[in-house]
Amino acid sequence: MSDKQVAIFAGGCFWCMVHPFDQWDGVESVRSGYTGGHVENPTYEQVCTGKTGHTEAVKIVYDPEKISYQTMLDIYWSSMDPTDADGQFGDRGSSYRPVIFYTTEEQKAQAQASKEALDQSGRYQKPIVVPIELAQPFYEAEEYHQNFYQKNRAHYQRYSVGSGRVDFIERHKVD
Repeated sequence: MSDKQVAIFAGGCFWCMVHPFDQWDGVESVRSGYTGGHVENPTYEQVCTGKTGHTEAVKIVYDPEKISYQTMLDIYWSSMDPTDADGQFGDRGSSYRPVIFYTTEEQKAQAQASKEALDQSGRYQKPIVVPIELAQPFYEAEEYHQNFYQKNRAHYQRYSVGSGRVDFIERHKVD
């Protein structure tokens, strides 16, 4: 039996970052939350003010014998706009900024190599601007935010399409 590992990614609204990871074999859990700020146990309302320094993110517990960190990075890059440092789609500001939060030096090295490869691939016309930062304490979001895409399917679908995320991802999909 292998040891579980943790990956933490921010890619705009955490509602839209759960589903891409949640459907893979080897992913044990995907939790929405806040990280990178200076307030302990922040609430959604506090984070939305932009004054806590937190970013909405997902914390993924996974089995590296079933799914690799590289695969997690590939899923991440395909789930957001890596050329927009100021938020994602309709969500603007520091609490929606994209970030890869590494938990080990190996994750940091893999994330940097993956970012460089994506930048050099020509897949996007602008540079890849996602920072790679050391993971900070992760605070789970309120329960009503967890698995939002399952609990509120219609709202989630309207939101992900209306924000432009679905169209962007489809236009930049690798076949």
